[in-house]
Amino acid sequence: MIRTILNQVKEYKKASWLAPAWVALEVILEVFIPYMLSIMIDQGINQGNVNVVIRCAVIMLIASFISLFAGFQSGKYAAIASSGLAKNLRKAEYKNIQNFSFKEIDSYSNSSLITRMTTDITNVQNAYMMVIRTCVRAPLMLVASLFMTFRISPAIGRWFLWAVIFLGIVLFSVTIIVHPIFNRLFREYDQLNKSIQENVNGIRVVKAYVREPYENERFARESSIIFKIQRRAERILTINSPAMQLTAYFLIIAISWFGAHMIVSNTFTTGGLVTLFTYIMNILMSLMMLSMVMVMIVMSIASGERIAEIINQKSSLVSPENGLTEVADGSIDFQNVYFNYGKNDQADEYVLSNINLHIPSGSTIGILGPTGSSKSSLVQLIPRLYDVTAGEVKVAGRNVKEYDLDTLRNNVAMVLQKNVLFSGTIKENMRWGNAQATDEQIEAACKLAQADEFIQKMPDKYDTYIERGGANVSGGQRQRLCIARALLKEPKILILDDSTSAVDTKTDALIRQAFRDQIPNTTKLIIAQRISSVQDADQIVMLDNGKIQAVGTHDELMQTNATYREIYETQQKGGDFDEN
Repeated sequence: MIRTILNQVKEYKKASWLAPAWVALEVILEVFIPYMLSIMIDQGINQGNVNVVIRCAVIMLIASFISLFAGFQSGKYAAIASSGLAKNLRKAEYKNIQNFSFKEIDSYSNSSLITRMTTDITNVQNAYMMVIRTCVRAPLMLVASLFMTFRISPAIGRWFLWAVIFLGIVLFSVTIIVHPIFNRLFREYDQLNKSIQENVNGIRVVKAYVREPYENERFARESSIIFKIQRRAERILTINSPAMQLTAYFLIIAISWFGAHMIVSNTFTTGGLVTLFTYIMNILMSLMMLSMVMVMIVMSIASGERIAEIINQKSSLVSPENGLTEVADGSIDFQNVYFNYGKNDQADEYVLSNINLHIPSGSTIGILGPTGSSKSSLVQLIPRLYDVTAGEVKVAGRNVKEYDLDTLRNNVAMVLQKNVLFSGTIKENMRWGNAQATDEQIEAACKLAQADEFIQKMPDKYDTYIERGGANVSGGQRQRLCIARALLKEPKILILDDSTSAVDTKTDALIRQAFRDQIPNTTKLIIAQRISSVQDADQIVMLDNGKIQAVGTHDELMQTNATYREIYETQQKGGDFDEN
């Protein structure tokens, strides 16, 4: 984990080294100033030597200004290094998430990914700043102050050493106990963010069903869990403060007692006693800073592990070396294909079993089946959104694993069940399909998808701004825009995964007619619930429970497949009822 995090320091290594270097200079000067104070008292004030007083005062003043400048420089470089690390970590996480296959995306919730890129990275950023500044300053100050204490009085120095050991044991014990609590805390943050995300995204549904009280109660419950975990962690962390105060008071009393007796017996000087009190405060401040740093480090370790998990996550789908960069045609072959979403290859857990299917290039294939029959799973194997568990899927006669992933997916356009539009104009959304598409090409694709008609009625036409998720267009309009976006890729294979369910039957028929007339050489796979959407397909595949039940034209299935015939007759009756 540490190596993964530090690998992202990159161009900020110089700042990461300069920060502790300036800290070291600052500490040396801060330890030097009390030493000069003792000389001023013993050799100047006590002996009435004004020259010594002036000389020491000037030296202390110069040292103070240099120390102040060193502190400023260390803070500046620490801020640069920690902010740069946070930037690189976000970039590395985001870049790797873009490489995730659907399998990896399924493994992490959206809320968890967002938390890892925000809260967790902020924790690591703050901890890194403390590590290269406070974690350098505190130990240096501690060691330097102990050294000066032993130099002034070895007997009193031993008291300091035992106090440091005692506080070190306390801090280490607290760290060990509180680490798993913070791990649980961040998991609960994921759940809280998930609740917030679901509520905000589904706010219209919440209001429509008057579920605000339930959502408020749910949010309060999850917030309460976080509060209890944080309270438990804070209770343990509060041990630091009384342990620190106990040690401080003990040292002050001990030094006052022993120092006074040593001064009376002329074995110790007044300047030395004053200097020791200064070093006491330096040591205690160092321990206090270490205590705070340890808390932050414990939190950041939990966060760092979560960040490293994302950065180190390898995609299960990668492009082969020297992969094919051209797709000859749109033919598709499924050969003895088995598939499941998990790692268990037990036959009774396959979502697709023994799929054998040949789809000629340029043909139109309809795919029907009840809910849960794995229709979407079948077509997602073609652009390698998932890999088969067993068997082969071929495009243009070559195994899809032989293709460069970008080449394959640019030639297989897929309109998913969940139609997603991004905030921006219609033109900007369309250019997701082809970044270099001209206005004429965009308009032609929208006409083909039967979207041009409603776009022309909008105030700004193709420059109309689409809200996030397409909130300001209807479900049917959103589907047609997504189809147009896919068509701009000019793919060899076009997959519509129940992508016309929200459009009326007339528009659906116009889209299919446009496909036949305008893109006859593109292989078209249409998943639908309505038989009318695939009735004129070259072949219709009936799926049931992850297996091919029947394949044929509409007329053939009407004669040979009772399930298909029953669905057709039921839908026809429903249509007649609606029309009357």
